[in-house]
Amino acid sequence: MQTEIDAARAQMVSGAWYNCLEPVYDVMRAAARRAVFAHLVCDPDVRGACVPELRQLFADFGPNARIEAPFHCSYGINISFGEQVYLNAGCVILDSAPVTIGARSMLGPGVHVYTADHHPDVGLRGQGVERGLPVSIGCDVWIGGAAVLLPGAVIGDGAIIGAGAVVRGAVAAGERVAGVPARRI
Repeated sequence: MQTEIDAARAQMVSGAWYNCLEPVYDVMRAAARRAVFAHLVCDPDVRGACVPELRQLFADFGPNARIEAPFHCSYGINISFGEQVYLNAGCVILDSAPVTIGARSMLGPGVHVYTADHHPDVGLRGQGVERGLPVSIGCDVWIGGAAVLLPGAVIGDGAIIGAGAVVRGAVAAGERVAGVPARRI
């Protein structure tokens, strides 16, 4: 089974179209659901630093990173956190592709990060065909509550994303953006 999981993960992160409804992806999502549940129901004094099940799921979890509950991820295995990263309550990371969050970055409550790009053809989309486009968040970034980062977003170091913004594409280092779609302010 591990060989199947490794092949499925390689397909996901390749950027090529694949069928997310294949049974191997259900197995991978089930592991994430169990880890997310353990995080949700654990002692609040332990939760922020991540319970072992969730911490082990991630590709990387830097020192002193903290995740408040509730938290949700699709797979977890494609997520990397730098040191002192902070995710406030209600964050969602749908990680069909790599999601990298740089050191000391902070995500406000309800921030959503999406990597799945569903096929534009309605027939293929209905069959579960999608691809993953990575999302990268630099170091020392602040993302305001309820912001949404779309597949392929790249946020430069020190950038500020206003609450409720919808980000598609790149935000330069040190830039401040807000709105729908997000624009420089």
